[in-house]
Amino acid sequence: MAATRTRVSSFSRNVSTGTSQNSGLKHGPNGTTFISSGIPDLDKILGGGFSLGSLVMIMEDAEAPHHMLLLRNFMSQGLLHKQPLLYASSASRDPKGFLGTLPAPASAKEEKTRDLTNEKDLRIAWQYKKYFGDPQLNINSNNGAQHDYCNDFDLRKPLERHFYSGKNADCVSIQDSTNLTSLQDQCAGFLSQFSRNEANISSAGRIAIQSFCSPQCKYANMEWHMLSFIRSLKAMTRSSNAAVVVTFPPSLLSPSCSKRLQHMADTLLSVRAIPDEDKDMARLLTGYQDMVGLLNVHKVARLNTQVPVILEATTFSIKLQKRRYLILECLNQAPVDGSSGSSYNTSGSCSGSTKAGSLDF
Repeated sequence: MAATRTRVSSFSRNVSTGTSQNSGLKHGPNGTTFISSGIPDLDKILGGGFSLGSLVMIMEDAEAPHHMLLLRNFMSQGLLHKQPLLYASSASRDPKGFLGTLPAPASAKEEKTRDLTNEKDLRIAWQYKKYFGDPQLNINSNNGAQHDYCNDFDLRKPLERHFYSGKNADCVSIQDSTNLTSLQDQCAGFLSQFSRNEANISSAGRIAIQSFCSPQCKYANMEWHMLSFIRSLKAMTRSSNAAVVVTFPPSLLSPSCSKRLQHMADTLLSVRAIPDEDKDMARLLTGYQDMVGLLNVHKVARLNTQVPVILEATTFSIKLQKRRYLILECLNQAPVDGSSGSSYNTSGSCSGSTKAGSLDF
């Protein structure tokens, strides 16, 4: 078995460290098996990654394509582990070319440098430590530069062609589709390869659907047809050893359709860009100058259990360290008038104003 290393993390959820025979999978509580999101911090936030058999939906921001950061890492991680991938795109008639934009894993030397930088940059002043509590240990399996479960990706380096030029990657364009029948058949055929067998999981699959409900698609005004497709996709995914990630623009849908899509997701995330010059937010949050966006966790998959998942925080900052590495951090409230704020920001209601309102926290 690969040697283990310990790292201190700001996320203190207990994560099972048992690893399955398949290097790209991890066993969790209640018989749940996880597949990596391709982002180490997101795996920690969700308690291990994306659950096999779950539907993950990401709400896009109309102002910036930050959802593509998550989608690219998810796809690259699967290709590195030789997990079959089905990619459906509404943005291009030739989605195969998109695979050339996927990020490559960072080298062992780059990861070591990044870890040392993180430890230095994330050092907390002594007067704020009491608000964070004791950090928990997080154990990751590592074998040199090859990770058994999740990699750090360098967004400036493209993934080597041999990872996606074989039979592992199948690409579909849905831009000119008049309906979703063909895509549904392709998803059904793909997922049938990974029929669930709890005794032995020899392989797992990944489906990535980009900008579902995009106005370029001819079915974009057929909301009930789209809802029916997602309902069917969720049912097929639940009985398979695969994880499905779908991004969609909620601002282009009717409120009722958007709410129904969100309700059907097992794990629901949203991304939002932040303005370059927002002085109020810059005063409120520490490290604002390094942020490129915000990630909200609205729902975490709850499979094989009726116990709700309670996160320590639901809003995280998206940062690109050295413009290369994607990291997520809990939002830290900057001191206001010399006082220390909470280490986590779980709502957008914080204010730098010193005037007392009807609700004085």
